[in-house]
Amino acid sequence: MATAGKNLSEYNAAQLPNGARFKVGIVVSEWNTEITHALRDGVLEVLHAAGVKAENTRLLSVPGAFELPLGAQWLLQGNDPCDGVIAIGAVIRGETAHFDYVCQAASTGILNVGLNTNKPAIFCVLTDDHIQQSRDRSGGKHGNKGVEAAIACLEMLELKSKL
Repeated sequence: MATAGKNLSEYNAAQLPNGARFKVGIVVSEWNTEITHALRDGVLEVLHAAGVKAENTRLLSVPGAFELPLGAQWLLQGNDPCDGVIAIGAVIRGETAHFDYVCQAASTGILNVGLNTNKPAIFCVLTDDHIQQSRDRSGGKHGNKGVEAAIACLEMLELKSKL
């Protein structure tokens, strides 16, 4: 496994892009909240460290991972649109093919939102075989994928502002 024994979420706050001018949306699945709320907290930590103002952070809850793309689209195209969005979810494999359908729909949907809006739509959906893998990636031994997603969003926003 590529993440075995590694915390991939360490960062230097001084090296983050300045986020003070950005409005960032965070859409969070209500399913598996133990995991999704930990990921959300990792995102918020990084955005705060980068200078994104609290009033420029929009949080939206949706029922599950399948609904993340539409929630992301609303945040990017609404009356007060965000510059970028981070879609947070956790899909844990069960005994049926439901896992495959939800993961495919969420990943393709979030990709399409970014391409269709020309704004960063960051995929922060854990797709794990069991709950311990999700715990390990939402603040456990492998770090917090929310931290990595927030950094990716800030880097993409900074890159877009330079083009």
